[in-house]
Amino acid sequence: MEKPSVKLKYLSTALAAVLCVAAAGTGLAQNSAPPVQKVTAATPAPKLVVMIAVDQFSADLFAEYRGHFTGGLARLASGIVFPSGYQAHGATETCPGHSTILTGNHPAHTGIVANNYFDLSAAREDKRVYCAEDEAVAGTTSKSGQYAPSVNHLLVPTLGDLMKVRDPKAQVVSVSGKDRSAIMMGGRQADELMWLAPTGLTSYRGTTLSPAAQQASAAIAAAINQPRAALALPADCTAHDIAIPIGDKGATVGTGRMARDASDFRRFQASPEADGAVLATAAALRQVRKMGEGASTDLLIVGLSATDYVGHSTGTEGSEMCIQMAGLDRELGDFFARLDATGIDYVVALTADHGGHDLPERNRQNAWPDAQRIDKALNPGAMGKEIAEKLGLPQPIFYGDGDDYYFAKTLTAAQRKAVLAEILPRLRAHPQVEAVVTRDQLDAHPISKRAPDTWSLLDKLRASYNPQRSGDFIIALKPRVTPINEPGMGYVATHGSVWDYDRRVPILFWRKGLAGFEQPNSVMTVDIMPTLASVIGLPVDTSKIDGRCLDLLSGPESSCR
Repeated sequence: MEKPSVKLKYLSTALAAVLCVAAAGTGLAQNSAPPVQKVTAATPAPKLVVMIAVDQFSADLFAEYRGHFTGGLARLASGIVFPSGYQAHGATETCPGHSTILTGNHPAHTGIVANNYFDLSAAREDKRVYCAEDEAVAGTTSKSGQYAPSVNHLLVPTLGDLMKVRDPKAQVVSVSGKDRSAIMMGGRQADELMWLAPTGLTSYRGTTLSPAAQQASAAIAAAINQPRAALALPADCTAHDIAIPIGDKGATVGTGRMARDASDFRRFQASPEADGAVLATAAALRQVRKMGEGASTDLLIVGLSATDYVGHSTGTEGSEMCIQMAGLDRELGDFFARLDATGIDYVVALTADHGGHDLPERNRQNAWPDAQRIDKALNPGAMGKEIAEKLGLPQPIFYGDGDDYYFAKTLTAAQRKAVLAEILPRLRAHPQVEAVVTRDQLDAHPISKRAPDTWSLLDKLRASYNPQRSGDFIIALKPRVTPINEPGMGYVATHGSVWDYDRRVPILFWRKGLAGFEQPNSVMTVDIMPTLASVIGLPVDTSKIDGRCLDLLSGPESSCR
């Protein structure tokens, strides 16, 4: 049996063995590599497209750690670099962000307006809808573990869907740490689609994993069920090793080493171990399916979620994130080395679903004294109760638990107007509220065609507004206000705002023989799909997408066909 050529640093030997088994059946020659040919406009399409999304990998994180990368991220940083990429819309959450990457459309058109939204016409009692569920399945709710995962809410095709239309033999595989990542990028026609679970890997209800995926799942489950000792702190991370008190119970973050007990899936997710598991699975499936070795161009989609879990649980500037960045760089380097060994001509694109913001307690120590947690008094639900009593209306008068709020179906048009007249001045007067925007304002505002760094607040909110799914009014908090009023272990920081620390993400492309360059002007994640489509010669109806093709060739030639 051929031994794995790459040691995956954070994985058990059982999972490494999955790669060994997969590699044995490839039949790929391991000869010396041929001379690298420069990629030009006449170069044939690559045989494999690898799309990687790193959850909460902000442009700020990329810039901060760029000089320390030596593995896979260093390789990508030597390719085509757009350091000022944007998830241009205002709803900077996981599901909307992933929906833009391989559709070429803003959430306004993908229909994925938030991780969760409300559908007051839903037949079930639970009117909250998870973005990647089928709420029509009997007995389900939107709560974690109680919903039926589904792609139903995605309104537009993905790159993989379009590739399948052109050539049904094209293979599309999507593997991620989260279901919404795998589903929103994988689309409707993926040959295999799966995500991490406490039991290893899982997919849609009623779906049986392939034999190779089952092997990977068993190996991942075995790794989860083993305790993990504390990871070593890289020398570059010592400056981040500062304890930050959170809450009033003596807890701190900032000095963690990612040790965990056996079967602690939450801590498994918040470590490079989780990203290594996803990458190893993706590599194994590529080998078994021989993706990139046939007549068609294939698409391998990889969603890496650990950075997001680390950001939420410990913030973006502690030793935990520093360890995660080093691990992510190393795991990607191992993954690319396995692809290199095949001799396949492949192109890689990497971006993020959104950025992220550090916890206010650390921000206040690090030169931003005005960073705050949201005022407990800023509770639209409590305001709604008071207004309902004042106007003599039955409660509740609206539903919502974040940015979007939905009027109850029982309210008449006149009653809605009266409620707005009461609540808008109260919300807008609060010192932590930047703006409250109504449905009427968004309906009247076109989606901006300008560069995303010039967008107004209304432009941002409009790009994630869908009239069938968005709320009747939307609240935008001021910069550096974290919408978590009481931090707890596992949830101290977040994203989701309209501000650039949540919108800006790196957009990176790499292909062997493709001359690298850096373009600092702002581009958008919706530009990735038409760019990759052009690279593989796939026609795209530009009237049906919001993005544009980015030229990846330095000089007078263009990769935009």
